[in-house]
Amino acid sequence: MTLNVVGMIGVTPSNGKIPVSIIGGGIDVNYLSRFTQAHEESNFDAVLVGYSSDSADSFAVAQAAAAATQKIKFLVAHRPGFVAPTLAARRASTVDIFTGGRIGVHFITGGSDAEQQRDGDYLGHDDRYRRTDEYLTVFRKALTSETFDHSGNYYQVKNASSSVQSTQTPSIPIYFGGSSEIALEIGARQADVYMFWGEPRAAIQSQIQDINTRAAKYGRTLKYSVSFRPVIEDTEALAWEKAREFLNTVESNVRTSPLRKRTSVGSQRLLDFASKSDLHDERLWMPLAAATGASGNTSALVGTPEQVADSLVQYHKLGVETILIRGWDPYQDAIDYGKELIPILKHESAKVPELV
Repeated sequence: MTLNVVGMIGVTPSNGKIPVSIIGGGIDVNYLSRFTQAHEESNFDAVLVGYSSDSADSFAVAQAAAAATQKIKFLVAHRPGFVAPTLAARRASTVDIFTGGRIGVHFITGGSDAEQQRDGDYLGHDDRYRRTDEYLTVFRKALTSETFDHSGNYYQVKNASSSVQSTQTPSIPIYFGGSSEIALEIGARQADVYMFWGEPRAAIQSQIQDINTRAAKYGRTLKYSVSFRPVIEDTEALAWEKAREFLNTVESNVRTSPLRKRTSVGSQRLLDFASKSDLHDERLWMPLAAATGASGNTSALVGTPEQVADSLVQYHKLGVETILIRGWDPYQDAIDYGKELIPILKHESAKVPELV
């Protein structure tokens, strides 16, 4: 069972601060190229191109980054509701062709009312997910060459078609995430890959079983991804020292620059795990998630490269085929992961048999 290792790129340096998010901040073209090349040289399989209400267009970023690399793939985050799904499908197919079939699309419905409203979206949580469900239905149809009509609560199109189709077989993969009841049901019906934030293994296993049951109703089988922010050092003691230094810095940064409050169920789940214990399993450390208000992927795995790789392989054994890792020192960590963590992780994960 092949394990895919995904990183995350940003478009501008973090100016010396330990970043909770690396999505926004303007555009530094040279930095974007170097950052993406660092991931490719570190043997990442793909990188996530993030999305926020004030960031650069993710499809354009992916295309620019692809021009500076040869083989690494791009998981392009896209928020439904602001661009017509037919146009989004043509945009995705166009970039996919220009990059040689190197993109997937990660649909993020939005976990913050305040951020949604910055782009003029005032729908509530469940209505946003219902819109996403319909959006994905139209998006999938628009990836093909067939002419179709659609009449729904949010979108109406007539004689829609596209002369641009993905080079991938069967099509561009669709990634999706969310922990609410409505998100789980929509993801089971629509997603190719379901993405989780870093939770204890028992919780991930339970969610996989839940989604598998839901997906079976639609005759579907999904793949799974889990995201972490590893902290690695030559010894376990040094890794814990480094993690606590990161925590001190993050707490100081948050005091001077408060983060946007997230209202998503996924964030609340991470905060609940953090409130129960700082440490889960062998080395899943939650204080950094708590300090950031569980703002996205903030769950840390702390230890030596061998120890962290072993923890990640345990998730792989549960059926997780994609591991997304990004660091608290994003550029340098991408290099260090390539030297110390990824070789061990890929070697050990190759020993895991296919699940029946």
